[in-house]
Amino acid sequence: MDYRIIADSCCDLTPELKADGHFLIVPLTLEIGSYSVIDDENFDQADFLKRLRESREGAKTACPSPEAYKQAIVDSDADEVYILTISEHLSGSYQAAVVGAQMYEEEFPDSGKKIKVFSSDAATAGELNLCITVQELKESGKNFDEVVKLIEEKIQTMQILFVLGSLENLRRNGRLSTVKVFLASALNIKPVMVAVHGVIHKLEQQRGVNKAIKRMLQLAVERAGGPEVTKDKLLTITHVNNLERAEYVKEEILKLASFRRIVIANTMGVSTVYAEDGGIVVAI
Repeated sequence: MDYRIIADSCCDLTPELKADGHFLIVPLTLEIGSYSVIDDENFDQADFLKRLRESREGAKTACPSPEAYKQAIVDSDADEVYILTISEHLSGSYQAAVVGAQMYEEEFPDSGKKIKVFSSDAATAGELNLCITVQELKESGKNFDEVVKLIEEKIQTMQILFVLGSLENLRRNGRLSTVKVFLASALNIKPVMVAVHGVIHKLEQQRGVNKAIKRMLQLAVERAGGPEVTKDKLLTITHVNNLERAEYVKEEILKLASFRRIVIANTMGVSTVYAEDGGIVVAI
């Protein structure tokens, strides 16, 4: 194998990509109170969402160890290794990957592997978008340095917008007041959020999820440069346990613009924690 793409489990791969030997996931650990579970191929989304609804405590995540990343590189029978993690502003996963790569290079100084670690400045659909782009670039014949340059450029320009399924987990983790969450729930207010260089901001808010989604899509196309630009871009859509809503998102955004490729994926555990049941994320 000439290349391997390693991502943490905030990268929500499709079943087809999970079966593709070029991809390898290094899982985070999910915690709800005393309960913990590894965010790997055995993650049971329905069970986790049930536990989340029933718990008075918010869910948390713990990043992989440097040793886990080092072992992933050891296990990669590839000349080139590309590692993409959730934004370094949201998790210690990136720093763990950097240290893991250093450990590998110290232990195997003559391996000849080319290794690059990226902080995606994103999560979920954004991380997925970058991983697919690495594969597309490699399959088109780009060399290591070309891929690194193009991915670094894409990280700076990619647009990631989302509408959360609920604000409850943010409240439980102390990131929002109970009053704000109560008012938002009572008035059916849905914030439209954006990730800018890995930091989350609220753009707008709408009453009702469909209005919020439609506005999110308008903003996503505008921020990506408009329909003339998006026709050459990859669109990734991730959803938490709601394929019907993801298909609605695809249908609505195609009324605004076209894309060279669209990929839809259900979330693994990390994105399920933060986007919550019904959450939608788009990346262009």
